[in-house]
Amino acid sequence: MKIFADLHIHGPYSRATSKNTTIETLEKHARIKGINLLGTGDFTHPKWLSQLKNSLEEDGSGILKTDTGFRFMLTTEVSNIYSQGGRLRKVHNVIHAPDFETADQINEFLGRRGKLDSDGRPVFGGMSCAELVEGLVSITPRIAVVPAHIWTPWFGILGSKSGFDSIEECFQDQTRHIFALETGLSSDPPMNWRLSSLDKYALVSNSDAHSYWPWRIGREANVFELDRITYDAIMETIKKKDSKHFLYTIEVDPSYGKYHLDGHRECGVRLTPAESRRHNNICPVCRKPLTIGVLNRVEELADRPDGFRPEDAVPFKSLLPLTEILSTVTGIKQLQSKKIWSVYNRLVSHFGSELNVLLDAPENEIEDISGKETAKTVLSIRNGMIDVEPGYDGVYGRLSEGNVKMKKTPQKRIENFIY
Repeated sequence: MKIFADLHIHGPYSRATSKNTTIETLEKHARIKGINLLGTGDFTHPKWLSQLKNSLEEDGSGILKTDTGFRFMLTTEVSNIYSQGGRLRKVHNVIHAPDFETADQINEFLGRRGKLDSDGRPVFGGMSCAELVEGLVSITPRIAVVPAHIWTPWFGILGSKSGFDSIEECFQDQTRHIFALETGLSSDPPMNWRLSSLDKYALVSNSDAHSYWPWRIGREANVFELDRITYDAIMETIKKKDSKHFLYTIEVDPSYGKYHLDGHRECGVRLTPAESRRHNNICPVCRKPLTIGVLNRVEELADRPDGFRPEDAVPFKSLLPLTEILSTVTGIKQLQSKKIWSVYNRLVSHFGSELNVLLDAPENEIEDISGKETAKTVLSIRNGMIDVEPGYDGVYGRLSEGNVKMKKTPQKRIENFIY
């Protein structure tokens, strides 16, 4: 069975999240998107965990189900803030648990180090990432820790503001328990392939959604082909980078991410790495330090040229949310507008899900339902032939206004990466 899995989201108790998020709204919009396995998010929060226990059933597989059969996996994100090497470090990590009993033990361990009810993504001051992993694997080695959005400036393990220069520097002797890294919205696999030090890790992609809307859920995801869907099978498939069962990741164009380029949001300044170097990483308007983005940081640490691909790398497909496409085509900024949703719902109703539209729908059928411009844009994105105005300093990137601006050279498609 093919599994479209988004394993990093948030519930209603995290900061800056939709308080209307419920198991029901998550399931409804995940089905619309085409996601059929969703991380629960935030199982460390007592109120959310109680709702999860009341809404989801265990069957021993490590996959939880609603009464309609929709699948969830226990996940949460934590924030480690501590000093190491003379610097303040801020790193987000995603934790995966195989069952409620293990989640309870994780919460017991973490509850001794910080307040779990203050935020759905709890903060642990003074606990290093190495201490976190050591404590978790002592509960059971089945617990998986995946560094989240590894390149983002403020809370990525390799981020410019408070990160490290290597995974080993962060996790030290516990690095042996780390087998996967989350690319985040502002980077894609080819950017990560430029670092030979990351070859040993599987690259996973998740939405980090803060609401249940389909332009957030599943905007990045992992696609598996499994005979039996279990927690252990998924973790083992990721760990081994098993190309037979780990088919590909779904990525947004990294320019869409909020931290792809350098910049200063308050001044509206967006710069490439070369431009930032010419300005000594100082905003040319207000003279304050720039927020150094993901592309710049990758170039700083890379030891390979752009275009290198490791032999065992998992392929990827690059997409953008359908609502973003419709917004660009119609010129309507509000993604929840009736006009956008009318077209969106017609497409999803005809093709079964948003991902079916983006990945597989024939151009002529899209055109029949939503018009030539929408069909052309969907196919251009599918074929890697679009440009995105890059995001910077917390501002999302976006498709160009009006007609889609075409790249001179297409992005490499998944077929180029399959042997």
